[in-house]
Amino acid sequence: MKSSATSSGKPSGSDGSETRAGGTRGQSRLRRRPQLSEEVAAHLRHLIMTADFRPGEFIRLDDTAERLDVSVTPVREALLTLRGEGMVSLEPHRGYMVSELDRIDVDDLFWLQGEIAIKLALRTAEVITTEQLDELAWCNQKLRVAVTAGDSTAVTDAEFEFHRQHNLIAAGKKLAWFLLSATRYTPTQLYASDPEWGAVAVDSHDKLIAAYRAGDRDEVIVQTRRQFTDGAARLVNHLEQTGIWD
Repeated sequence: MKSSATSSGKPSGSDGSETRAGGTRGQSRLRRRPQLSEEVAAHLRHLIMTADFRPGEFIRLDDTAERLDVSVTPVREALLTLRGEGMVSLEPHRGYMVSELDRIDVDDLFWLQGEIAIKLALRTAEVITTEQLDELAWCNQKLRVAVTAGDSTAVTDAEFEFHRQHNLIAAGKKLAWFLLSATRYTPTQLYASDPEWGAVAVDSHDKLIAAYRAGDRDEVIVQTRRQFTDGAARLVNHLEQTGIWD
């Protein structure tokens, strides 16, 4: 999921309100690491994509740093990154404000991810071996166990591993990088905590593996696209429920 149909980081948040992705925004803590600003950016990106930070809301440097138990510097760097992505804007004398997020943006993000993933899947179909198929089946079994157990962290890790192995077989390093860049806008934990999404992911992986074994390229395309179509529909439904488009 980190580099698949649903991927980003493992975020958390900012004021005291409850998030649908799990936990409260005020309870989040991040570790101090050289890549800390990237972690903060992933964290804030998740909150924006799930409307826990709503369009028009200001993200305060000091408040965010305190809630994440980090200094102001990585928060400022993260917000500069998000400004470059168009997710926030800098309002003079006021600070960073969350930008609008519309349905077209969501649809476009998942369309882009799906098209790249299909290209990688068709390359995989040309070269995948029986041993590699067995490895993918094992990865999907780990995902199945995690979904059944309701362990969202294990679900995230297993989904990521499945697609990492898959994309290594395709040997498209640049395409895989572009896919990873696109999926960082996907709120990973929103999906990982949804058992219905997990069931779809496991079933789609099973059918994708079967399509590879049968040499059925049409079904490879169908099952690859299925995860992105499902992911887009779930995120749109979630955002509709938050009322940001009312």
